[in-house]
Amino acid sequence: MSDEESVEVCILGAGPVGGSLACRLAEAGLRVLVVDRAALPPMENPDFDGRAYAIAAGTQPLLENAALWTALPFQPCPIEGIHVSDGRPGRPASPLSLHFDRRELGEESGPFGWMVEARALRIALNRRLHAGRGILLAAPAEARVERSAETVRIALSTGARYRARLIIGAEGRQSPLRRSAGIPVIRYPYRQSGIVCAIAHEQPHGNGALEHFLPGGPFAQLPLGPTRGAPHVSAIVFTEKTAVADALARLGSEAFTREVERRMGGHLGAIRLLGRRWVYPLSALLATRYVDRRMALVGDAAHGIHPIAGQGFNLGLRDAIALSDLVLEAVVQGGDPGDPALLARYQRQRRPDNLAMLAATDALDRLFSNDNPAVRLARDLGIAAVHRLPPLKRYFMRRAMGLS
Repeated sequence: MSDEESVEVCILGAGPVGGSLACRLAEAGLRVLVVDRAALPPMENPDFDGRAYAIAAGTQPLLENAALWTALPFQPCPIEGIHVSDGRPGRPASPLSLHFDRRELGEESGPFGWMVEARALRIALNRRLHAGRGILLAAPAEARVERSAETVRIALSTGARYRARLIIGAEGRQSPLRRSAGIPVIRYPYRQSGIVCAIAHEQPHGNGALEHFLPGGPFAQLPLGPTRGAPHVSAIVFTEKTAVADALARLGSEAFTREVERRMGGHLGAIRLLGRRWVYPLSALLATRYVDRRMALVGDAAHGIHPIAGQGFNLGLRDAIALSDLVLEAVVQGGDPGDPALLARYQRQRRPDNLAMLAATDALDRLFSNDNPAVRLARDLGIAAVHRLPPLKRYFMRRAMGLS
């Protein structure tokens, strides 16, 4: 049709995964249409809200290649050590603990990853999406999609019409594109909620993270860079049964801070709450397939896992890396980015990895969200054994970095 504008790829959803994928493709010279239901205005000096992303060493290159890493307005904080322990709130942690130090992988090894403030990534994304340079942004807008063997037609609520060779669903767990393709989803509710906040603390964190396993679920302290009025800052992410999480969300700031301190311990000195508290119900999700005719799913549209290992967001970025590599290879060779064989390769590359991580995090949650004395002893001995077996320890460190 004469009023249709052509693009190589259309991405539905301008969140961190979809937005980063769009920027990566555009930086490589492709013409990309990005559609999002929400407005994406340029952000100027947004308040610190307590949320952050853990970016693994293996997925950071995507943000580098998307021209987003150097555009982050607040300095990412490296994670150079991870201490893993088992315990109960308000009681000393088990002496059988595990410590990961990046130097154990060699002096040349970089950090396990970086903590990036959510507002920093959103600022960088919005600026790049609005800058053009290969990206056509439609937000807010709704999209009506028609897929055929030859092409994808996109009619926007704005009246604009486009034609693409591939459409990518990055709209999150309720993905309308996935539903329209009739792709079934397996869901598993955890009857737990994740609680996210940030704290200022008296002592420096030394770029170290803590993963503390408690009967209600894992508790993580993750290092952040300084913010206004707070030189020492950490992100806090922990899991509790939904009823307990709801009760914690209703507490006043002082009482809530005491609950955080009781779970974390006193190794960082006195603490105070920064920004907001966020509570998210937890569940696992897996699409039975990631592709359909001229269509692919990435990130939460394809899968969702328990946050116990902090890998959910990185799995989405790994989807974006795999798909962008395949699409760019096809375009450079004069091929079709929506070719069924290419999409089948993408699914073969990503679905086993995501399924394995879903199974592993589910098993870890069952093992560690358990106060049975015999189970506690067995897992404490397991933690200690990993600490004393360097090859196994190095394997887990490389997995945490997203390098294996």
